[in-house]
Amino acid sequence: MDAVPARARAYVVCVALAVLVCLWPLPRVHTPWWAVLLLAGLYAGSELVARSRFVGTCYPVLLAGAFLLPPPAAALVALPGALLAPVAQRPRGLRRAWRAAQLALAVWAAAWTHWQLGGRDAVVESDFPYALVPAGAAVLAFCLVLTLLDGGIRTLAVATPRVPVGRRLRLPTGRVWRGLFVRSLAPVAVHGLAGLMMAVLWRSPYGPVAALLVLLPMCVAWWAFAQYHRERAAHQATIRALVQAVDIKDGYTRGHSERVGQASMMIARELGMDDERVETLRFAGILHDVGKLGVPTRLLRKDGPLTPEERRVIELHPEYGHEMVRGIRFLGEARAAVLHHHERLDGSGYPYGLVGDRIPESARVVAVADAFDAMTSTRSYSRARPVAVAVRELQRCAGGQFDPRMVGALVRALGRHGWRPSVTADGTPAPRTGTIPGQDEDTRDSVGRGVVS
Repeated sequence: MDAVPARARAYVVCVALAVLVCLWPLPRVHTPWWAVLLLAGLYAGSELVARSRFVGTCYPVLLAGAFLLPPPAAALVALPGALLAPVAQRPRGLRRAWRAAQLALAVWAAAWTHWQLGGRDAVVESDFPYALVPAGAAVLAFCLVLTLLDGGIRTLAVATPRVPVGRRLRLPTGRVWRGLFVRSLAPVAVHGLAGLMMAVLWRSPYGPVAALLVLLPMCVAWWAFAQYHRERAAHQATIRALVQAVDIKDGYTRGHSERVGQASMMIARELGMDDERVETLRFAGILHDVGKLGVPTRLLRKDGPLTPEERRVIELHPEYGHEMVRGIRFLGEARAAVLHHHERLDGSGYPYGLVGDRIPESARVVAVADAFDAMTSTRSYSRARPVAVAVRELQRCAGGQFDPRMVGALVRALGRHGWRPSVTADGTPAPRTGTIPGQDEDTRDSVGRGVVS
């Protein structure tokens, strides 16, 4: 409980009080209690199954309640399932109370909107397509309330009071709400259609038993999503094991892989790539140095300069890495990035001396991200450089060593979001760095072309 800021706890209490106000007229409202108990039990059971399978919340039952019941009774449907659902993080009691209050208030808003627009009569009379209008408005109200409440709790709970004021971890208010409504609208709209079908069948001569059949295709979809979740978790575990092995072998670059993955993702997003490809580029950045598992440890940890023979051995690591990941199908174009991330546009790179566009785009992204982190991290052979110095070096080498398009994308992303790696390669706190200063500063010494990461 102490880990949650006091104002966030006060916010939860206020939302819970708002729910009690919504439930206050319940004794005076004509309520079919058998329907409330049936829907509440169905939601509680589906919530327990869904949470155990990592497939989210069963909104069709909640929205069916909003279409069938008066607003206070509809809000009541959400409470048992939300209070009984398993919670992974502490404080569990507070999180259950928050989830119950949030859902109850959202369902009340959806039911109130639906009833105000005459949706109850449209459901009873199966009046299509007019029934879609109040149902759609109810879905919008449901999403809007969830978005407002989610944004509020994130704004209040993200701050960490024990951190000094100058380093408090708080997101800008605009970024907290950005995209929440749009991301939730499409899946909730699908659940709303299923809930509307349940409500129409419930009011039809076929009765509640037929309404429950609507959940069967939803259960199949949940099962498929659970399978996808397990497969994705297996992918992440595979990548994590490989990266941990590299970090153990090459202690000087601990954390380097994750930071290159982060920078690669920033570049990909700045270039407008779709989410699936952004994720692939993140994998590419994380796994780019996995071939170092095939390089003798003494070479990776050598403090002095490398001999030509030693350098040739280290330059084999992209090929080693490609052999290690070539059979992992889900990596896609990330495998090409592992093999070619040390190629240079002018053909002077390795292992094959590819030129220009013959270098895969994924490799050109990772090359820039790799060099940037190498310059801004402390290594056995060099100290960390400021972000502005690293950026100027990347710009100096653009067109010869690096793709200017990728360099420009990284510069724009850094200017927008800054760069704050958690630790440097030797485990000490990283220097605090913000967004990039103006580009009119004097150019200092160059460090990029000699980096071996």
